[in-house]
Amino acid sequence: MTGLIERLLKAAATSAFRLSAAAVFAFVMAAVIISGLLFWQTNAMMTDQVLATLREEADLLRKQAADGGQPALVETITVLARPEGRGLYLLTDHDGAKLAGNLNRLPPELIKSSNGGVFTYLPSVKNKDGSERLAVAIPVDAGGGLKLLLGRDIEDQRAFADKVKHTFLIGFGLLSLLGLAAGLAVSRLVLTRMDTITATSRSIMAGDLSRRIPVDGSGGELDELAQSLNAMLERIEGLMSGLREVSDNIAHDLKTPINRLRNAAEAALRDARGAPAYREGLERTIEKSDELIKTFNALLLIARLEAGPLEESLEVFELTSLIEDVAELYAPAAEEAGFLLTLETAGKVCVRANRQLIGQATSNLIDNAIKYSRGGQPGSTITVRVGPVNAAQGRRAEIAVSDRGPGISAQDRERVLKRFVRLEESRTKPGTGLGLSLVAAVARLHHGSVRIEDNQPGLKVVLVLSERVVVDQLKSPNDAAVSAAAR
Repeated sequence: MTGLIERLLKAAATSAFRLSAAAVFAFVMAAVIISGLLFWQTNAMMTDQVLATLREEADLLRKQAADGGQPALVETITVLARPEGRGLYLLTDHDGAKLAGNLNRLPPELIKSSNGGVFTYLPSVKNKDGSERLAVAIPVDAGGGLKLLLGRDIEDQRAFADKVKHTFLIGFGLLSLLGLAAGLAVSRLVLTRMDTITATSRSIMAGDLSRRIPVDGSGGELDELAQSLNAMLERIEGLMSGLREVSDNIAHDLKTPINRLRNAAEAALRDARGAPAYREGLERTIEKSDELIKTFNALLLIARLEAGPLEESLEVFELTSLIEDVAELYAPAAEEAGFLLTLETAGKVCVRANRQLIGQATSNLIDNAIKYSRGGQPGSTITVRVGPVNAAQGRRAEIAVSDRGPGISAQDRERVLKRFVRLEESRTKPGTGLGLSLVAAVARLHHGSVRIEDNQPGLKVVLVLSERVVVDQLKSPNDAAVSAAAR
């Protein structure tokens, strides 16, 4: 019982309950005002209807008094003033003495009133318990000094109004209780979800990045929030895993070259040849330093790409022409390594992207194909294909580089997109393991992706640019001129 009370008090302290209570209060107040206006209008309308009937009857009695005199009026009043009827009458002479009617005296409420009004009276027949009833009456000048008080019993109308009032009060009370109960239930549901989110967040802050916020499938705002937070957590976990992997790989891929650099410099200093040995040592040191600088530059570029979009560097250009230039640039290097570099185009396609990064990503793909394929053998061909692709997801652009080398096994295809991952364990070939990581970062920057497929034999790497990047045509001649000048 104590636990239930504590949970209810906790739910009552939530913003959801306060908002629900405020909404219920505003609704009840609006209902009270509207109901009060309706009640007042209805009561006033019924009272006005009774007064209108009394005025019509007063005109008839005044006419009868004018035609038949006092005796005729007394006789009519005597007939109308039935004890069990709703009509109330009191006819007096000029001295105030009662001549006829079922009222014994002028009500105190109407003594000073010339327009009539509401009063209470004590009937002789209607109420056995002797309680007073409510009535409304108007004074009538019957002529000849005669005064007539003409009224109607409205006790039934008051009883009906009281029942309506009590019904409204009970309804408002129930509505308030149900509203508060619904507010408690809603706040309890919200509090349960928030407790789950809080517990998950604390686990994540404690270091368990694999935890995710549960989604109940309702499709509401909390589900959308949970999905957004889970997507953010996926990204954070990926970045942290990448950071740990980078830290491990830096120890292997950067520490060893730095140690070798130091050892080479020390060996040059100990060489007995003197100045010629120093010169050779410095030259080797500069070459190795350049390789390290390239590695760090690649890391900085990937970090910059993953930090966010580079809107200020985006331009509209013709993608096919850019890839033709890159392929032409690498054709001599491919030929020297024993490859035939061919270009296939599937049509012109314009994109709004970073020209330099797209060119760099394509260069990395071609450079990897030259390094890790088997050159100088039959079928040693590297194929670069570029063009638009019409798919169910929209019109996209693809840049594919295919070779006839050993390929990459299916279980390693996701791993090679991470930083410093090199499938060549011996590390005999030049490289840093950052080429495909840079390609993946460029793809993410342009809302695209990287696919690694089997070329049967060989490897096929596809850089996909999403429909958000593809445009129908160059915006203006100036854009075309700027794109041509940038090449």
